Formats: sequence, C-alpha cells, structure tokens
Amino acid sequence: MLETASVGPSAASVLAGFEHARLGHDNRVVFPDLTLHISQGDRIALLGRSGVGKSTLLDALRVRLGDQAAWCPQANALVPTLSAYHNIYMGRLAHYSRWQNLINLLRPRPTCWQEIGELAGTLGLDGLLRRQVDQLSGGQQQRVAIARALYQKRPVFIGDEPVASVDPRQGVRLLELINARHETCVVALHQRELALAHFDRIIGLDDGHVIIDAPASELSSHDLDVLYVTS
Repeated sequence: MLETASVGPSAASVLAGFEHARLGHDNRVVFPDLTLHISQGDRIALLGRSGVGKSTLLDALRVRLGDQAAWCPQANALVPTLSAYHNIYMGRLAHYSRWQNLINLLRPRPTCWQEIGELAGTLGLDGLLRRQVDQLSGGQQQRVAIARALYQKRPVFIGDEPVASVDPRQGVRLLELINARHETCVVALHQRELALAHFDRIIGLDDGHVIIDAPASELSSHDLDVLYVTS
C-alpha cells in the first residue's frame, strides 16, 4: 500500500486522520490528496462505485488504527479446510501462546468453544461450528468472517462489504449487531438504503476524491445518485 502523508493535528476525539495523504496500492495512486478524519463514536458508511478506492481507504485506515480495529475484509480470507469454529477462533490467535493455539486446533478449549458458540448463535450459525467453511454457503461464510471480526473484541470495526452476500433482512440484523458491539464503525457498502438507515455519517468517493461527507440525517437516497453516475 502506498501512503506518503502523516496524520495532521489531532483532537481528543480523532481516532485517525489523513492530511493531504497520497494513498494507493501496487504503485498506483488512488487518492492523490486525501484529507479525512475519523472520530471516536463515528458510524460511517463508505459509498461509491466499484473501483473508486473504498478498499484502499479502508486498508489504510486499518493500518493506521492497528490493534484498535477489528477487520472484516471483502474476500472473507477464511481458511477453507478449517472448521467455522477455528476460523472464528483465529480472530484472537494473538491472545494465546503458540502452544495453546496448537492444542486448540486439535481439541477446542472449552471456554473458547462456549464463547464462540454463543457468538455463532447470534449470527445464525448454530450447529455449524464443526463444519469446514468450504462446505458452507456464501452467506454463511460471510457470517463466519463477521464472527471472527467480532471475536477480536476491539473498539473499532472496519468492514469491506461485510453484508454483500446475505439477503437484505440478514444484512439489517448483522449491521445492528456490528454497531451494537463497536464504539466506532467504518463500513463500505453498496446498499445506500442500509447506509442511510444504520449509519450517522456518509462518506462518498469518486475519482480519488471525497465528494460527500455529511450526516446521514441530512441526505436522501436521491442525494447519493451522484456517486453512481458513469460518464
């Protein structure tokens, strides 16, 4: 990831900021001059067409926040031959020793099994913990990825299209759960209705620039049309 700007002046509530940042990846500049601040308690929906830089911005924010942020990537990044339980457990690998993690791979720790089982139940994954994730549906795999992020128990949730593979009703439930368990959320979405209903700040991207940064309460779905106009 290309990043050549430092954080600007910080206020007490600012978690992360970019001041005239140059962001990109694979030697390709995506944001030539980005200024943006994320504050504690923000619930942000990141909107824009595919390819406008949502993933690049989320990745830069994830790196900036470090251990404060739970990360739910777009591609899920699950280990297909491991069970749902073990994929969720991986969210807290750093909390245990290598030896404890090896033992857990062979024989799940009772306390972890109970805790992960309760979390899985809230996500509609009851009875699936022992199943390999490559035997799960796309929507189930996405919920396993969300569970792994939630299991990290960090104050900030960063998600790249975390509800793209579930139906709208499940999407609502998952976003409510994510918001309930994290003080601050930054989530890339395609569904503008979900963004307006479940987030308090909308950031819209286009052509390497922030063209919308406003409270969700001041926007309508029609106001967001500008983000999806193609030339």
